[in-house]
Amino acid sequence: MDLELLDSTLADLGQPAFRAKQVWEWTARGVAGYDAMTNVPADVRAALTERVPFSTLDVTNEAHSKDGTIKALFNTRKDGRPVEAVLMRYRDGRRSLCLSSQSGCPLTCTFCATGAMKFGRNLTASEILDQALHFRRIEAVDHVVFMGMGEPMMNLDNVLDACRRLPDVGISHRRTAISTVGWAPGIERLAESDMPIRLALSLHAADEALRSQIMPVNDRYPLSQVLAACEKFYKNKKRMVFIEYVMLKGVNDSYAQAVQLAKVLDPKKYKINLIPYNPTGTYDGSGREAIAAFKAALEEHGIGATVRLTRGQDIDAACGQLAAKALAQAS
Repeated sequence: MDLELLDSTLADLGQPAFRAKQVWEWTARGVAGYDAMTNVPADVRAALTERVPFSTLDVTNEAHSKDGTIKALFNTRKDGRPVEAVLMRYRDGRRSLCLSSQSGCPLTCTFCATGAMKFGRNLTASEILDQALHFRRIEAVDHVVFMGMGEPMMNLDNVLDACRRLPDVGISHRRTAISTVGWAPGIERLAESDMPIRLALSLHAADEALRSQIMPVNDRYPLSQVLAACEKFYKNKKRMVFIEYVMLKGVNDSYAQAVQLAKVLDPKKYKINLIPYNPTGTYDGSGREAIAAFKAALEEHGIGATVRLTRGQDIDAACGQLAAKALAQAS
């Protein structure tokens, strides 16, 4: 829902200031439309139905995995830009969302399907929220990670505006994480924010030259500068930084590279999450034995690591895959 349009429309209708809060509270609870908002006058509901679309996004495709993961592909109502979001269901009851902050991405990480797409634009706070609200209308949700399409730190104002509303949807700030490929100024700004949001850093190589090869953003913000920004985050927030490390076969998965990674990270401040690669065509993913050996090498050198449970591989759940396929078919 375009919250700015909602406010201006209610003002035009001569409604009291609390009306927007009523509408938002119903929306955040996951109702399907204005008709369910029983404490809003019927004539106001009718006017809103006509003048304020219930979502800023239109669903164009929705894929359901055998493991319960749902991936939705949207187009923005404003200009038809592709946007992706994912709901991940876990056996312990968690319902975690992966949200996009941009349509496409201006950074060209070589392992990422979104990086191969043309950059569209930053998403508005309402377009970010509407991804979460789409899944909230299916069931209750409790975790969010900004790890979908785009670099969240390049659109931090709108991301944080959306985050301020997420507790109403059922997702606390402490269960919200922003993942970055290393946009250092954004990390520093997040460190100064008033919300206890978690930080995840997509690192993928401790060697500067290799990291630049995998992630060209490293040429602009070298890992040394990025880690200095992470140190500021840890100092201000007193929260560990989660390191995301995609395991690429024969590229970044050797014993020596695990040792090098352990040497640049303080185990009191960082925890590593090893990610089995969901192939997008550029690389092959490391095998189970290689991932296990890499994890053992990290732990041998004193730093904790976990291996992420792969979700939605049968429905192209890696960020950008559905959108890239849709764009390829359209062309």
